[in-house]
Amino acid sequence: MSVSPGEPVPDFTATATGDTTVTLSALEGKQVVVFFYPKASTPGCTTEGGDFRDRKEAFDAANTVILGVSRDGIRAQENFKAKQDFNFALISDKDEALCRLFDVIKLKKLYGKEHLGIERSTFLIDADGKLAREWRGVKVKGHAQEVLDAAQALHAG
Repeated sequence: MSVSPGEPVPDFTATATGDTTVTLSALEGKQVVVFFYPKASTPGCTTEGGDFRDRKEAFDAANTVILGVSRDGIRAQENFKAKQDFNFALISDKDEALCRLFDVIKLKKLYGKEHLGIERSTFLIDADGKLAREWRGVKVKGHAQEVLDAAQALHAG
C-alpha cells in the first residue's frame, strides 16, 4: 500500500527520539515533512539531516514539522541526533511500518550484491493530513531547500 499525492495519509504512531512517540493526527493543522534516509550516521544521511537542521527556523515559519525516519534502532537514532545536533525528531522504524506505508523499501545494489533498503525519499503532508508532494530517489544536494520552497508555497496558499 502506498499513499499518492492528494490522498489522506493514514494516521500512524511511531517511536521517536527523546523518549517520545509521534502521531500524525496529533500534528493536524501543521504541515509535516517526513524524510526517509537509509542509515543513521552515514555521510549522505548526515548531510541531508544537517541541511534540514539548518533550515528548521524557516520550516517553523512555514508551519511545518520535520521528521526523519530510518530503520535504525532508537539508540542509533538518539546518538545520530545528539552527534549532529538535529533539532527535529528522528523516528525508529525497525518494523518498517512507515517504510511500507510510504513504499520506500526498494531493491538496491551495493558492491554487486542486491539487498532491500530504504530509497531516500521525502513526503510533504499538508495541514489537513493529505499528501501534497513526494520526492523519490532523492539526491541530497539542494534537496532540503527544494522541500522548504514547496512547504513555504503550500503554507502561503
